[in-house]
Amino acid sequence: MSEQSLHIVCNNCQATNQLPAERLAANPNCGKCGEALLTASVHELTTQSANKVIQNNDVLTIVDFWASWCQPCLMMAPQFKTAASQLPQVVLAKLQTDKHEQAAAPYNIRSLPTMVAFRGGKEIARQSGALSSGQIVQWIQSLPS
Repeated sequence: MSEQSLHIVCNNCQATNQLPAERLAANPNCGKCGEALLTASVHELTTQSANKVIQNNDVLTIVDFWASWCQPCLMMAPQFKTAASQLPQVVLAKLQTDKHEQAAAPYNIRSLPTMVAFRGGKEIARQSGALSSGQIVQWIQSLPS
């Protein structure tokens, strides 16, 4: 049986790392900068990093598309952060749509907040509306593996 290899983009230096799937639980570090690859925290995406993180991560990546003027988005932010702390092998990231319009445009976001689940650059699910941390965790855990 061949060993499955996964790509993970480092939040710190944006290097794409390749590692065996069974090493995910071993708190892997970036081969370039040495920072942890899976941090159980929320990553802030920019116009420069969004496409790379979404397209190159083979691990489940959840992007919260939000805007600074959106009250439900602001209410959900601490819930999203709490959910991230409970999902150490999932990349949770935020993309501010009013600041990084070009990065958000390809994903046709029609309401805020909207969470989109990606794996290997492909959208696998979408959830709009503010959720509690428990609902976010439950939704993520219900996604196909």
